[in-house]
Amino acid sequence: MIPRIGVQKSRPTRGQSILHWSRNLFLVIGALLLVYVGYVIIDTRIYQPHEMYLFEQASKSLKISTDGEKNIPPSPLAAPLEEANGVKAVSPGMAVRGGFPVGKIEISIIGLEAMIMEGTDGRTLRHAVGHIPGTPLPGQRGNVVITGHRDTFFRELRKVTKDDEVTLTTLDGSFRYRVDFTEVVEPDDVSVLNDSDDATLTLVTCFPFYYVGPAPKRFVVRAHRISG
Repeated sequence: MIPRIGVQKSRPTRGQSILHWSRNLFLVIGALLLVYVGYVIIDTRIYQPHEMYLFEQASKSLKISTDGEKNIPPSPLAAPLEEANGVKAVSPGMAVRGGFPVGKIEISIIGLEAMIMEGTDGRTLRHAVGHIPGTPLPGQRGNVVITGHRDTFFRELRKVTKDDEVTLTTLDGSFRYRVDFTEVVEPDDVSVLNDSDDATLTLVTCFPFYYVGPAPKRFVVRAHRISG
């Protein structure tokens, strides 16, 4: 009878162990990143339609109340929206603050439609485009400045050309703007935020549009109001 000879496995070296654990760590990190990206996409897809619906309901409620057809209480969204746009608020003392809807932006020629929220913090810009505090609100005279991420809502701005029309809709009405020019500026060029004696609109996003990591430039769209 031939005795069986056991094969003794060699123990992995320290380098092999580090490689093994590093590979597992990167797999876990990759999985977590995929989960986070999926969460952000789903969160945005749910948030936008919901806010659009509330905005439309608030607009209808305000119109019905104004026309006198029915005396029904306005949507809970109406108060902050009205206050933000210079209209008497339903609830006295309500003031526009970060995260509240200001209105809606549409550029039909490039298929852009998104809610405008007050503020430019990370959560706001993940859900919508942001109105920069301190600049005039849509419908007011001066330079209305709105910013958004280049890899979400404002990616299509790369297709905007001179004379394209932009519509900002609030509870105070709709305001149409015509594009005068687009330009690329340095990130520290704050002149794009300067106020104006005329009713203007400035849209700002990062540039280049497909740059990986923090983009080194800013893409600017400047327009003037033509109605509203």
